[in-house]
Amino acid sequence: MERKYNKQPKLHIRKGDTVKVIAGDSKGQQGKVLQVFPLNKTAIVEKVNLVSKHTKPNAQNTQGGIVKQEAPINLSNLQVVDPKSGKATRIGRKLVDGKLVRYAKKSGEEIK
Repeated sequence: MERKYNKQPKLHIRKGDTVKVIAGDSKGQQGKVLQVFPLNKTAIVEKVNLVSKHTKPNAQNTQGGIVKQEAPINLSNLQVVDPKSGKATRIGRKLVDGKLVRYAKKSGEEIK
């Protein structure tokens, strides 16, 4: 069901989470989420899904050339890493002291 007022989708991954890639070319790699794009349902993960980008010489990079950088990866290919066991886990939400918090389904540990 579509949300009534806030049209942005509710996501299981946030900026700063440690995630594991479960599908695609980078399968098995882990990294920290640097940026999330909710409308595209993608995220940029540190040192995962690297692509080569050709750059022109400019003030910051006087040499120019080929630069390796992270490309967005679909959220369906990512799973949050359990803080207790270090393995990929699903995310649940529960009320604690009147606040909705995320927790790891594998261990029940709260995700900060």
